[in-house]
Amino acid sequence: MSLWLHLPHVAAPPGSREFNVPGFPETFKLQTNQMSSYMRAADGSDPWSRFFRRQITRSLRSDAIVCNTVEEVETEGLRLLRRNAGGLRVFPVGPLLPLESNSSHDRSGRKSGVEAGCIVKWLDSHESGSVVYVSFGSQNTVLASQMMSLADGLESSGHPFVWVVRPPLGFDLSSEFRLEWLPQGFEERMRASGKGILIRRWAPQLEILSHDSTDAFLSHCRWNSVLESLSRGCA
Repeated sequence: MSLWLHLPHVAAPPGSREFNVPGFPETFKLQTNQMSSYMRAADGSDPWSRFFRRQITRSLRSDAIVCNTVEEVETEGLRLLRRNAGGLRVFPVGPLLPLESNSSHDRSGRKSGVEAGCIVKWLDSHESGSVVYVSFGSQNTVLASQMMSLADGLESSGHPFVWVVRPPLGFDLSSEFRLEWLPQGFEERMRASGKGILIRRWAPQLEILSHDSTDAFLSHCRWNSVLESLSRGCA
């Protein structure tokens, strides 16, 4: 809220890599590389700035703010929100999660790149607490070089993994994933050994996180994924 209302990175000294955020303690610094690309480009006149400022201003004229979070998890964040929200009451009502009875398609509105039953069967074939789940969300990815390094690391670790793959930075995220972005023969080796499975586009995330064999989640740490992983006991 404070970032969009004040755009403090715009007022930061030229070349500065970190800045203070209005309403936060002076000791709190935010780095520009922690911001999304469209927020870094915002200057107050762009469509994103106009949209968020309009929505936030309207929200501050309401009677209360309802947040999908938990007081015990974000105690300090909620304290700052209450202090900066002009006296509005703030109610944490989370975590709000999809019903487990709904299919992954019903929850996300998108068709998974693999049937939930198939991925559950694959997870069933591995020991409890042995699988690493890798997903950077629907709007995030990594550099091609980082993708290569991640693939090498996963293979070298020897741990079974489920990896939701999308094109690297610089490519259309909705386009088809190309094997040239991975080490030569990587997917075939993982499939033959049973050590890894690659999922294109969308994954039945709750089913994966809920499974007993899934022990670790390498994530982009957007809030929905954080809540889902915490609720399933997978960090």
